[in-house]
Amino acid sequence: MDFNLLWSRMLRAARLDVHLYEEVEADPDTLGPAGLVVVLSSLAAGIGGLSQGGLAGLLGITIAALISWGVWAYLTYYIGTRLLPEPQTKSDPGELLRTIGFASSPGLIRIFGIIPGLAAILNLVAGIWMLVAMVIAVRQALDYQSTWRAVGVCLIGWIIQTILLFLVFWVFGIGAPTETGAAASLGY
Repeated sequence: MDFNLLWSRMLRAARLDVHLYEEVEADPDTLGPAGLVVVLSSLAAGIGGLSQGGLAGLLGITIAALISWGVWAYLTYYIGTRLLPEPQTKSDPGELLRTIGFASSPGLIRIFGIIPGLAAILNLVAGIWMLVAMVIAVRQALDYQSTWRAVGVCLIGWIIQTILLFLVFWVFGIGAPTETGAAASLGY
């Protein structure tokens, strides 16, 4: 794997470069790098949560972020291609996974949440930034003409996955995700 190319793509994704999202949508070889971006972003959330939950928080937040991203990705694909497609929408799961994988690039800033007092603001900024990147990624991958449709797909998916995440925390008696900083760190 060419790490310089990966880093360049991550920067372009974080800069909300529409051409980057088209590029990775069209290139099946970018699925692995997109997955790595998701893992790095989730790990950054976990490291950023170290000050709130220690080593258990690192592991818990990282795993929760990965699971949350996976659920949101599936929901986004289903909602975008089955419930709210536009006439020209033609996509496969790989196209969407590649684009929204790179949309996780802004989440790397969450690593600086390890600095006392910065976690909450960085998680908020990263969450908003990743949401905007995800909207662009979804619009490109699903060939939407309407940015508002992409916003709707992303928000509906996010709301459903957030409810599911809170239910899982509740069912397993883990406590509210905010107790470990997980909800704020996920950003998904």
